[in-house]
Amino acid sequence: MLEGLFLFVAPNGWKRAAEQLQALPDRHLRIVGGVVVAIGVISLWVLRGG
Repeated sequence: MLEGLFLFVAPNGWKRAAEQLQALPDRHLRIVGGVVVAIGVISLWVLRGG
């Protein structure tokens, strides 16, 4: 849901971010992905009344 919101609000910023992500090594992308997943899980947990 948040990805769609970012694309709707700031499509140019999203494109720049995607270009910068391509330059990162795989290890860093995995770390970023893990952090994003953790934030999503924590957000769902909090919204459900944790």
